[in-house]
Amino acid sequence: MTALTRDTGNRAPSPLEAGPGRGDQPMSQSVIATDRNPDLFVGEGGRPGWNQPDRRRRAFHHMHEVFRYSLGIRAPETLRLRKVIDRRIGDLEPVRRLTGTTQFSAMVVARDGIVLFENYAPDFGPRQPHSIQSITKTTMNLVFGLLVERESMDLASPVSHYLPDIGSGYAAATVQDVLDMNVVNDFSEDYRDPLASVFLQEVAMGWRLPGPDQPEPANRAFIRGIKSADVTNRTGLVQYKSANTDVLGEIAERVSGRSLREMLIDIVEAAGLEDPFHIGTDREGTPIINGGACLSARDLARYALLFVRGGRGVSGQVVGSRAFIETTRQRRGVPYAAPRGWQRYSNQTATDGQCLGHGGYGGQYMLANPDTGVVVVFFSVLEDADAHDAAYSAEVIRMAEEITRLPA
Repeated sequence: MTALTRDTGNRAPSPLEAGPGRGDQPMSQSVIATDRNPDLFVGEGGRPGWNQPDRRRRAFHHMHEVFRYSLGIRAPETLRLRKVIDRRIGDLEPVRRLTGTTQFSAMVVARDGIVLFENYAPDFGPRQPHSIQSITKTTMNLVFGLLVERESMDLASPVSHYLPDIGSGYAAATVQDVLDMNVVNDFSEDYRDPLASVFLQEVAMGWRLPGPDQPEPANRAFIRGIKSADVTNRTGLVQYKSANTDVLGEIAERVSGRSLREMLIDIVEAAGLEDPFHIGTDREGTPIINGGACLSARDLARYALLFVRGGRGVSGQVVGSRAFIETTRQRRGVPYAAPRGWQRYSNQTATDGQCLGHGGYGGQYMLANPDTGVVVVFFSVLEDADAHDAAYSAEVIRMAEEITRLPA
């Protein structure tokens, strides 16, 4: 708790500071009491209140209220959905098991404008926004696809070509390597370590309060502090770093001459979202595209359908590139380690060569299969200390892939 006191020094008190009816008598010293914001204050385990295991579920269901700074976007035209339930989906053993846990929040399966399956936990609902964390990164697949298609971008160029003032953590890396999570630097995304860079960045993202005498940098200032002696990845495996996406967002703004806010408005309108698309921003208003979006399960399904339609919107808008999405699926990318060894990371998505999608910290997944037109959205909240379980993620992905490959 902190207290602010008023001290008039040696000057005469103003009429507002004087006692009632006595202009020559000062008021007694006043005290304003405050508390650190309990959602954002760093507590047990070096994590902010919202990310404590026993509070995480409520936070993920209300993350748009947790952010210190945020942006909301509504679409003027919404993609109409109607239910035509495919009972085979609900009968699948993995579906019954994964939707029957206390971790489960929501699941939607859709094709075109048809909802094939829909299920919600008792404490969640169809129009309730949920944090999608790193699924937000997939917006950069759409954005960069359009830039490449319009020949505005050379993915083989080093990051420093587009951002001359970037730090050594990214300067020598190619844009393609940043897209593929194929860069080595001192940014750490070890969810078991509360002092990992991914959590320290939360101060810049507005997801936690700075400590005593600690500054609150803008997100792009934080990114410039990342360093590397050699950005080359010699492991042959994904080097997952959320900061990569922030670098990509700034490159996209520099190349296109448009703000991320404008790009996100285009994407939301093209997807035809029904409810608000919330996204956290930093203190300067830059959207946190590495993981800051929150939306309903139905709206995430609407968004996923953009990848099925090759980046074409509900009113004919073009916000992505079909050719780039195809390249994303077909190229080698960078392999994942076990237990996700069948997948590779490619252009800000995870793919097995047919399906493509992305997961989110704490238990979310979005998957699109352009060949069958089916998309799967799965929301859950892991309530263990780390909020990360690679085996669980692999189960969810396998389930989603199986659903998208059911015969029509």
